[in-house]
Amino acid sequence: MKIKNEQINIESLIQNFSDTLPHFPDGRIDYTASDKAVVLTCFVKCENKILLLKRSERVRAYQNIWNTVAGYVDEIAPIKDKILEELQEELGISKEDINKKDIKIGEIYEFTDTEINKIWVIIPCLVAFGKCPIIKLDWEHTDYKWINPEEINDFSIVPNLEKSLNNVL
Repeated sequence: MKIKNEQINIESLIQNFSDTLPHFPDGRIDYTASDKAVVLTCFVKCENKILLLKRSERVRAYQNIWNTVAGYVDEIAPIKDKILEELQEELGISKEDINKKDIKIGEIYEFTDTEINKIWVIIPCLVAFGKCPIIKLDWEHTDYKWINPEEINDFSIVPNLEKSLNNVL
């Protein structure tokens, strides 16, 4: 199912989850027991290459598979702020090093992963850098590679990652 950006406000989408799901003590939405979750899939682009990240064994889903920066959209806030937060958390890229004008939001869509019984509401995005940033991985990833976009299927990737990429290129 595709969801047109002009038909839905991301903040109102999150509000639906915020109203029905439990929250962590810090106020973030707790998707743990939910069969549906809103996630951000954020590609980093530099010199016509995109960054792929290998997920660690410490993450809950898709262990040892290639992905990009991703995270739950678990609070009501501007989506570009969440993108900046995830880039800083997962890659060590400072918010000050990113111009919000260089962030592109793609078409939001739903994907059902029957193997893990989860419906993902995916918000694909792309952050373009003129100069490749220095990458400092956090615990969620064990490796990274800069690849040409057409090479994405040469890797064992999370479901629908190519679709998310195509939505923002």
